[in-house]
Amino acid sequence: MAIVSNIHAPTPPFAGRRWPSRTYPGQLAQTGQLRADLAADLLQLAEVSAETAEDLLLCASEMFANACDHSRSGQDTEGRVIRTLHTPTAHTLQVAIVDDGQRTDTAEFQAPHTPQHTIEEWEQAERGRGLLLIGHLATRWGTRSVVDFPFCEGLGTVTWAEFTLPAHTTTGEANR
Repeated sequence: MAIVSNIHAPTPPFAGRRWPSRTYPGQLAQTGQLRADLAADLLQLAEVSAETAEDLLLCASEMFANACDHSRSGQDTEGRVIRTLHTPTAHTLQVAIVDDGQRTDTAEFQAPHTPQHTIEEWEQAERGRGLLLIGHLATRWGTRSVVDFPFCEGLGTVTWAEFTLPAHTTTGEANR
Protein backbone atom coordinates (compact mmCIF):
# COMPACT_ATOMS: atom_id res chain seq x y z
CA MET A 1 0.00 0.00 0.00
CA ALA A 2 1.42 3.36 -1.03
CA ILE A 3 1.42 6.21 1.46
CA VAL A 4 0.02 9.42 0.00
CA SER A 5 1.35 12.65 1.43
CA ASN A 6 -0.63 15.89 1.56
CA ILE A 7 2.61 17.84 1.58
CA HIS A 8 3.44 19.26 -1.82
CA ALA A 9 6.75 20.64 -2.91
CA PRO A 10 6.75 24.40 -3.39
CA THR A 11 6.01 25.45 -6.96
CA PRO A 12 7.59 28.29 -8.92
CA PRO A 13 5.61 31.52 -9.10
CA PHE A 14 3.48 32.16 -12.17
CA ALA A 15 1.27 35.07 -13.20
CA GLY A 16 -2.28 34.77 -11.97
CA ARG A 17 -1.77 32.28 -9.14
CA ARG A 18 -4.27 32.84 -6.32
CA TRP A 19 -4.53 31.33 -2.89
CA PRO A 20 -7.95 30.96 -1.27
CA SER A 21 -9.03 34.10 0.59
CA ARG A 22 -9.08 33.79 4.36
CA THR A 23 -11.51 35.54 6.69
CA TYR A 24 -10.70 36.49 10.29
CA PRO A 25 -12.67 38.11 13.10
CA GLY A 26 -11.69 41.79 13.32
CA GLN A 27 -9.81 41.32 16.58
CA LEU A 28 -6.15 42.10 17.15
CA ALA A 29 -5.84 38.73 18.94
CA GLN A 30 -6.25 37.12 15.48
CA THR A 31 -2.94 38.57 14.22
CA GLY A 32 -1.03 35.42 15.16
CA GLN A 33 -3.46 33.23 13.22
CA LEU A 34 -3.22 35.53 10.20
CA ARG A 35 0.59 35.29 10.33
CA ALA A 36 0.55 31.49 10.72
CA ASP A 37 -1.86 31.03 7.81
CA LEU A 38 0.11 33.41 5.60
CA ALA A 39 3.40 31.70 6.45
CA ALA A 40 1.86 28.33 5.53
CA ASP A 41 0.63 29.75 2.21
CA LEU A 42 4.07 31.19 1.45
CA LEU A 43 5.63 27.75 1.94
CA GLN A 44 3.71 26.62 -1.16
CA LEU A 45 5.66 29.08 -3.31
CA ALA A 46 9.25 28.39 -4.35
CA GLU A 47 11.82 31.16 -4.50
CA VAL A 48 10.47 33.30 -1.67
CA SER A 49 13.46 34.34 0.40
CA ALA A 50 13.25 34.29 4.18
CA GLU A 51 13.67 38.09 4.17
CA THR A 52 10.81 38.62 1.71
CA ALA A 53 8.58 36.26 3.69
CA GLU A 54 9.30 38.11 6.95
CA ASP A 55 8.73 41.50 5.30
CA LEU A 56 5.44 40.27 3.85
CA LEU A 57 4.31 38.85 7.21
CA LEU A 58 5.15 42.10 8.99
CA CYS A 59 3.33 44.23 6.41
CA ALA A 60 0.26 41.96 6.50
CA SER A 61 0.25 42.21 10.30
CA GLU A 62 0.36 46.00 10.13
CA MET A 63 -2.43 46.14 7.54
CA PHE A 64 -4.53 43.74 9.64
CA ALA A 65 -3.98 45.83 12.78
CA ASN A 66 -5.02 48.98 10.90
CA ALA A 67 -8.19 47.28 9.66
CA CYS A 68 -9.07 46.20 13.21
CA ASP A 69 -8.20 49.59 14.69
CA HIS A 70 -9.56 52.02 12.11
CA SER A 71 -12.55 50.33 10.43
CA ARG A 72 -15.85 48.75 11.30
CA SER A 73 -14.01 45.40 11.21
CA GLY A 74 -12.74 46.02 14.73
CA GLN A 75 -15.70 48.04 15.96
CA ASP A 76 -18.49 45.50 15.53
CA THR A 77 -18.59 42.15 17.30
CA GLU A 78 -19.39 40.63 13.89
CA GLY A 79 -16.55 42.55 12.20
CA ARG A 80 -14.25 40.66 9.88
CA VAL A 81 -11.11 41.10 7.83
CA ILE A 82 -10.34 39.25 4.62
CA ARG A 83 -6.79 38.42 3.54
CA THR A 84 -5.92 37.66 -0.08
CA LEU A 85 -2.66 36.50 -1.65
CA HIS A 86 -1.79 36.26 -5.34
CA THR A 87 0.93 36.67 -7.92
CA PRO A 88 -0.11 39.35 -10.44
CA THR A 89 3.06 38.52 -12.40
CA ALA A 90 5.61 35.72 -12.15
CA HIS A 91 7.90 38.10 -10.26
CA THR A 92 5.39 39.86 -8.00
CA LEU A 93 3.61 38.64 -4.88
CA GLN A 94 0.72 40.71 -3.52
CA VAL A 95 -0.98 40.46 -0.13
CA ALA A 96 -4.14 42.45 0.53
CA ILE A 97 -6.35 43.14 3.52
CA VAL A 98 -10.03 44.00 3.04
CA ASP A 99 -11.88 45.69 5.89
CA ASP A 100 -15.60 46.05 6.67
CA GLY A 101 -15.70 49.76 5.94
CA GLN A 102 -16.10 53.04 7.72
CA ARG A 103 -16.56 53.03 11.46
CA THR A 104 -19.93 54.29 12.61
CA ASP A 105 -18.44 56.23 15.53
CA THR A 106 -16.50 58.66 13.32
CA ALA A 107 -17.87 61.56 11.31
CA GLU A 108 -16.07 61.09 8.02
CA PHE A 109 -14.36 58.38 6.02
CA GLN A 110 -10.58 58.43 5.57
CA ALA A 111 -8.75 55.84 3.51
CA PRO A 112 -5.44 54.66 4.98
CA HIS A 113 -2.67 57.12 4.23
CA THR A 114 0.81 57.87 5.50
CA PRO A 115 0.66 60.74 7.99
CA GLN A 116 2.92 63.71 7.31
CA HIS A 117 5.03 64.73 10.31
CA THR A 118 8.33 66.42 10.98
CA ILE A 119 11.21 64.33 12.31
CA GLU A 120 10.61 65.78 15.77
CA GLU A 121 6.91 64.86 15.62
CA TRP A 122 7.76 61.29 14.55
CA GLU A 123 10.16 61.00 17.48
CA GLN A 124 7.31 61.88 19.86
CA ALA A 125 4.57 59.90 18.10
CA GLU A 126 3.35 56.78 19.87
CA ARG A 127 1.42 55.47 16.84
CA GLY A 128 1.18 55.84 13.09
CA ARG A 129 4.37 54.23 11.87
CA GLY A 130 2.78 51.11 10.35
CA LEU A 131 2.17 52.58 6.89
CA LEU A 132 5.68 54.06 6.86
CA LEU A 133 7.00 50.57 7.59
CA ILE A 134 4.91 49.08 4.77
CA GLY A 135 6.15 51.81 2.41
CA HIS A 136 9.73 50.94 3.30
CA LEU A 137 9.47 47.13 3.10
CA ALA A 138 7.11 46.62 0.13
CA THR A 139 8.03 47.27 -3.48
CA ARG A 140 4.69 49.09 -3.85
CA TRP A 141 1.61 49.53 -1.72
CA GLY A 142 -1.69 51.33 -1.88
CA THR A 143 -5.37 51.39 -1.10
CA ARG A 144 -8.62 51.34 -3.05
CA SER A 145 -12.30 51.13 -2.31
CA VAL A 146 -13.89 47.70 -2.35
CA VAL A 147 -16.53 49.15 -4.67
CA ASP A 148 -15.37 51.83 -7.07
CA PHE A 149 -18.43 54.10 -7.12
CA PRO A 150 -18.42 57.51 -5.38
CA PHE A 151 -21.71 56.80 -3.57
CA CYS A 152 -20.22 53.58 -2.14
CA GLU A 153 -17.29 55.29 -0.40
CA GLY A 154 -16.74 53.91 3.06
CA LEU A 155 -18.15 50.42 2.38
CA GLY A 156 -14.72 48.85 2.66
CA THR A 157 -11.08 49.43 1.84
CA VAL A 158 -8.53 47.13 0.25
CA THR A 159 -5.00 47.83 1.46
CA TRP A 160 -2.38 45.96 -0.55
CA ALA A 161 1.38 45.53 -0.64
CA GLU A 162 3.49 44.01 -3.43
CA PHE A 163 6.84 42.33 -3.13
CA THR A 164 9.27 41.54 -5.93
CA LEU A 165 10.34 37.93 -6.23
CA PRO A 166 13.71 36.99 -7.69
CA ALA A 167 13.84 36.16 -11.37
CA HIS A 168 13.69 32.41 -11.83
CA THR A 169 14.83 30.22 -14.65
CA THR A 170 12.82 27.47 -16.24
CA THR A 171 14.23 23.96 -16.45
CA GLY A 172 15.02 24.44 -20.15
CA GLU A 173 16.97 27.63 -19.49
CA ALA A 174 18.92 26.06 -16.63
CA ASN A 175 20.11 23.22 -18.88
CA ARG A 176 21.57 25.48 -21.58
